[in-house]
Amino acid sequence: MEFKDIVMQRYATKKFDGRKIEDAKIKALFELIRYAPSALNVQPWKIKVVTDQKVKEQLKPATWNQEQITTCSHLLVFCANTDFKGLIERLERLLKQAKMPEDVAKMVMGMARDYFLKIPPEAQLAMAQHHVFLALGNALNGAKSLGFDSCPMGGFDPKEYSRILGLPSTLVPTMLCPVGYAADRPMPKLRFPKEEIFF
Repeated sequence: MEFKDIVMQRYATKKFDGRKIEDAKIKALFELIRYAPSALNVQPWKIKVVTDQKVKEQLKPATWNQEQITTCSHLLVFCANTDFKGLIERLERLLKQAKMPEDVAKMVMGMARDYFLKIPPEAQLAMAQHHVFLALGNALNGAKSLGFDSCPMGGFDPKEYSRILGLPSTLVPTMLCPVGYAADRPMPKLRFPKEEIFF
């Protein structure tokens, strides 16, 4: 499928048919998400994968009782990871494993420390959340490219999600992406004309 077709055919699915996505396909989606871009390759996200139906039922009231939560195959909870100290340490190990030239690694690590560690906690959270949307974009288009459907969802209670899923304080649920096979039909795509977007 051409990328243009993926973008035009993808839509926010409101109800899934409950079928499970094959393991090979869901693993392929995880790989596409894993390769999302991030500033200095810090990758400040973690994604909780929920497949247990009882847990989905618990989460549904914290998502305004939207059907996507309980009818999807997999619910991906995209969390902003605010542990930038840990992320930067992990990046340093990754650069060493990749045998990155020492001068390049030193430059990247210096920029990462300056960029992420010298800002206040609320700015760190905002930075991590901005990056979550990059990974989410890969999930949405990736799902369609692999033959199944998705829905980006911001309408939920992050504190309740954290409580139910037992998440540490460094992981902040930011967006949801249920994936599965659609049981509804897409509405026509409505977008503002390009003259109102590009200037």
